[in-house]
Amino acid sequence: MLTSKQRAFLRSLATDIDTIVHVGKGGMSEQIIKQADDAMTARELIKGRVLETADISPREAAEMIAANTGCDVVQVIGSKFVLFRRNPESPKIELPKAKKGARR
Repeated sequence: MLTSKQRAFLRSLATDIDTIVHVGKGGMSEQIIKQADDAMTARELIKGRVLETADISPREAAEMIAANTGCDVVQVIGSKFVLFRRNPESPKIELPKAKKGARR
């Protein structure tokens, strides 16, 4: 679970990355989930987009990918979403530390 400070940090990093997951009129598929899973293993932070022709909302797409890959939804805004999952073997992004006793 990410804190609001960690989410803000990840949102700032996401502004400079390219959109690599596209959900189109075919909707959500195993291939899209696998593509997102592989990308998060390599990059930790990914940006996705749901096209207007899709029959799924950006929030639904982000939550479906998160449920199937064990990642966190950082942000959903407009047709785009940002997802994060730490790579336990070789972390690339250092998150700000959560304060002890702080609420989430």
